[in-house]
Amino acid sequence: MLLTLFHKIKQFRAVWLACLFSVCFFAAQAQYFDLDYHKKKVTIPFRLVRSLMVIKLSINHKGPYNFILDTGVGLMIITDPKLADSIPIPNKRTLKIPGLGEGEDAEAYVTSPLDIEIPGLVSYDVAAAILKKDLFSLSGYAGMPIHGLIGYEFFNNLAVRINVPDSTLTVWRPKDLKVFRKGVPIPITIEDRKPYVETWVKLLSGENIKTKLIIDLGAGHPISLETVVKRYGLPQKFIASANLGIGLNGPINGYIGRLESLELGKFKIKQVIASFPDVNNNQTALSVPRDGNLGIGTLKRFSVILDYTHNTMYLKAGPNFKDPFEHDMSGLEYYAAGDNFDRIIINRVEPGSAADEVGLERDDEIVAINFKPVSKMTLEEIDEIFKSRNDRSLLLDVYHDKKLDKVVLTLKRRI
Repeated sequence: MLLTLFHKIKQFRAVWLACLFSVCFFAAQAQYFDLDYHKKKVTIPFRLVRSLMVIKLSINHKGPYNFILDTGVGLMIITDPKLADSIPIPNKRTLKIPGLGEGEDAEAYVTSPLDIEIPGLVSYDVAAAILKKDLFSLSGYAGMPIHGLIGYEFFNNLAVRINVPDSTLTVWRPKDLKVFRKGVPIPITIEDRKPYVETWVKLLSGENIKTKLIIDLGAGHPISLETVVKRYGLPQKFIASANLGIGLNGPINGYIGRLESLELGKFKIKQVIASFPDVNNNQTALSVPRDGNLGIGTLKRFSVILDYTHNTMYLKAGPNFKDPFEHDMSGLEYYAAGDNFDRIIINRVEPGSAADEVGLERDDEIVAINFKPVSKMTLEEIDEIFKSRNDRSLLLDVYHDKKLDKVVLTLKRRI
């Protein structure tokens, strides 16, 4: 499910940017945040929800709204169409986005500059796209209301420290930045409004490969490699025909496997889980050649500082740096439904997985796990249960074919 969300949004970003720049709307204007004039640093809380960083902000004095902080977003996207009516937005215009609708082009409103209010920060000339239809179902995925995504404008003028253990962002003007003790500087580049880093990956077959990756806080997986399969083949052990997402032209399939190691500066991370999109998928042409992206599944193992103005990322290993990487062992993808996001609905069952073997199907509803109602659990807690231990048996209460069944699901590590 993390990969499904990632690819849907990444495909939209490319199309939205191309359409926006084609009409030259705000392309030449600087769009950024700064600190209030009397502050030298600001601390902003965030919530890590299924490996997505969610912050609160207000727009034109309405809100607060929940936005995903995403370095892969080149321009602000409002994904909740209802905000078009609830926020006073003068001079909005309609833009067609080809390829996102089912049979028809999708549409978005392009706004004039908005007043984006984040405590301690001031926004300057930040515009957005407001989708006329909710194309991504972010709220169901996160199990809480999600109203949009914000990225480049938040980072391009500030130095931002991300501290996952205490769920805070610390923001400075770059000249006032305080780098944490033993922080390791790593060069990055900013291209097409996104940050890139060079890394080395070692395959299980022994090849060492230099890669150029987007630093992508909006990607929940540890790493995705888009060019490796064509050049070096698949890992020795992998999950085949994995659903990695939905693109402009339909499902994006691929493979999930492991790397021997990933090197970031002086840090070597072992046995990393990686996704390998099928190179035969007809995907949007890349504006910047790259080998893949580095997601928050890896970055959350560090304290991270991003300083776009000095083309530098600082890393310091966190307390979970050496924790093993585990993938889902159930074969289930699911989302939260209902007014309070307290119902768990299955939307895909991986063929040949543990869930497939016991007969679980799309649209089944999970009611309880080991006698605990899912309404009293977060999606993160459910995710952790389903990747907790190989051969662990779980008792699920499931609505299937309009009746309540009890199902014993035995987790199976596949990579």
